[in-house]
Amino acid sequence: MMTHPLQTQAWGDFRRAMGIDVERLGDWYLTFHRIPYTPWTIGYFPKGPAPTQKMTDELLALGKQKNAIFIQLEPNVTSNLRSTIYDLHPSHHPLFTKYTFVLDLTKSEDELLAAMHPKTRYNIKVAQKHNVIVAEDNSPAAFKEYLRLTQETTSRQGFYAHNKTYHKTMWEIMHKSGIAHLFTATYEGEVLSAWIVFVWGDTIYYPYGSSSRDHREVMAPTLLLWKIATWAKQKGLKHFDLWGAMGPNPDPSDPWYGFHRFKQGFNPRLVEFIGSYDLIINKPLYFLYTITDRIRWGILHGVSTISHLR
Repeated sequence: MMTHPLQTQAWGDFRRAMGIDVERLGDWYLTFHRIPYTPWTIGYFPKGPAPTQKMTDELLALGKQKNAIFIQLEPNVTSNLRSTIYDLHPSHHPLFTKYTFVLDLTKSEDELLAAMHPKTRYNIKVAQKHNVIVAEDNSPAAFKEYLRLTQETTSRQGFYAHNKTYHKTMWEIMHKSGIAHLFTATYEGEVLSAWIVFVWGDTIYYPYGSSSRDHREVMAPTLLLWKIATWAKQKGLKHFDLWGAMGPNPDPSDPWYGFHRFKQGFNPRLVEFIGSYDLIINKPLYFLYTITDRIRWGILHGVSTISHLR
């Protein structure tokens, strides 16, 4: 059973539409990404099950067929579940964070509000006082605003992000499948924040968000998250995965600390995954690749964990 939106057929269709080689391994999807100007590829297996010896053997055979140097696995398995890692090595460059925040939507609204940091609760009231309007809006006009704010956000913060073609293709396929929903927060007729969320199983996920630097005093993103949570509760969803966290001891000087603290204000549960692992298929080339990749990411210091593999 698929337990994450990145393991759905819709996500596989999206990646295929982007020209990525998508393969199936039983019920699971993985992708292979060609290294430019070479015959070699890199495999990526996001949010799958706990690896077994049988799965590892099958991945190894498939990887050899695809001329893969290695296949990166990031299982959707929390660290509290015992799992043996067969023939895998800790990844040299994880794409997903090892931690995420999950808000328990089975609690009542009053319980959720009472558990929040006082400042977060206050900011919700500030946004309400300023008549910030939050709504699900899947219209072309709303998506255009989402693209505009995404460009503004990435330019302001200076991190790597996907291009318009990626976002348009993702939205078209994931929304048509019923997985993706677009929410906006508007103040005096101006969209200040726009998020795309995924709904799969009993969980809502927050993979994409953008915001304006204008009118930050009205606290639109805070009300946006809260209204999405109450919308999800009304749909009977049980969990709100906020898609990433820095861990139990975040560094205040880290560029992502503010975003981490914003999420933390809602008092979600910190969830730890077992981590990211590489199934090495060609050891000499893997050694060379990791060296060049570290140099590349050193040059692109401060970029986000979003990658071309996703």
